[in-house]
Amino acid sequence: MVRRNSLRPADQQLWAAYAQTLSRLLPGRTIVAPPEPPPAAPPPPPVPAGPSGPKRAAPLPDITPLAPPPGLDKSTWVRFSAAKLRAAQTLDLHGLTATRAHHATASFIERAHLDGVRCVEIITGQGEILHRELPIWLNAPSLRPLILAIAHPPLNRGSFRVLLKRRR
Repeated sequence: MVRRNSLRPADQQLWAAYAQTLSRLLPGRTIVAPPEPPPAAPPPPPVPAGPSGPKRAAPLPDITPLAPPPGLDKSTWVRFSAAKLRAAQTLDLHGLTATRAHHATASFIERAHLDGVRCVEIITGQGEILHRELPIWLNAPSLRPLILAIAHPPLNRGSFRVLLKRRR
């Protein structure tokens, strides 16, 4: 049982207002229970994945694969994967929530592609969430057609370098 003295004044006022709404149960009256909720509907059956679904863009290749991706010559690939190809623009995602970082990444990649930039760097930091989510965001249907390859700079695991396709 809660003693009245242990409540804050605001809680005491709230309790007094609530207590005034209560009425005594007179002899011969019964309490009516609320009706029981209807049973929950069974979940819909899973939809089997089939070839009739929408076509997706080809997934991004593994981060820093050994061979150049299709459409890229070997010398450019060696320069890109060794971080010798200078990033023209950089996006730093430090301090952003995953949602804001996702929107910032999408607009950054689209803007860089429109500007004709070839190589960009996106800094995620050492945190797991952005570092894990960034490749997924880059593989989205809206961004995948703009990207040729992604890689980690050799000494910096907290960032990604993105090689964009040329505008045609």
